[in-house]
Amino acid sequence: MNTDTSSLAPASVGGAGLPLWVAVPYACLAVFVAGHVWRYRQDQFGWTSRTSQLLEHRWLRWGSPLFHLGTFMVIAGHVVGLAVPASWTLAVGIDEHLYHTGAVWAGSVAGAAMVAGLGMLCARRLLTRRIRLGTDRSDKVLFPLLSLTVLLGVWATAAHNVLGGGYDYRETVSVWFRGLFALSPRPEAIADAPLLFRLHALSACLLFAAWPFTRLVHVWSAPVGYLVRPYLVYRRRTPAPAAPCRTRSRSRSRS
Repeated sequence: MNTDTSSLAPASVGGAGLPLWVAVPYACLAVFVAGHVWRYRQDQFGWTSRTSQLLEHRWLRWGSPLFHLGTFMVIAGHVVGLAVPASWTLAVGIDEHLYHTGAVWAGSVAGAAMVAGLGMLCARRLLTRRIRLGTDRSDKVLFPLLSLTVLLGVWATAAHNVLGGGYDYRETVSVWFRGLFALSPRPEAIADAPLLFRLHALSACLLFAAWPFTRLVHVWSAPVGYLVRPYLVYRRRTPAPAAPCRTRSRSRSRS
């Protein structure tokens, strides 16, 4: 049976496939780029993660490292799975069985760490009154949307690749993803994908659209200049008062 996605006809998508799987991703990508430009020009002082470590640090000590470590692993897995064609991994000696086995196990560990860390951070924000009062409107949009995207991705992986018989998303979702950046959209490639994968893709698009207006902008603020900047020299504005002379005081007391 031929599984090549090039045999899929665009007509199989239906009338709703074009705006859903082409217009929505491009619109979210445009908002992502334009929003970052606007945020950098208009709100550089707000370009921060707005840390609340001084208000609570016990949950943050575990939740933040788990979330960030899991996030880095998940991003690396998505880059390989979505941006790298299957023919490239085969060319370096990684067959489909080895790839999917490694992707399932590594993705499960990364997903578990990410869910655990995000759960701690959300619980910390909800249960700690001082942090809850400091939650602004962007956080109220970011945390539910981020949680939805993460949970849908973990659910899709567990349902189709761990508990199910396995699903090769690199022949459907990956083809659609690469087609967007190659300016050759392939909406038919994702139209017949399982519902959880499609919902995960749509929530990810919405997350990218909300990105520049939330605390996620701090991702681009890596302190690279800190490694090469000169030392800071602190000087007093007024000279320090001279210390009293002990020899004079002793000599006067003896006289």
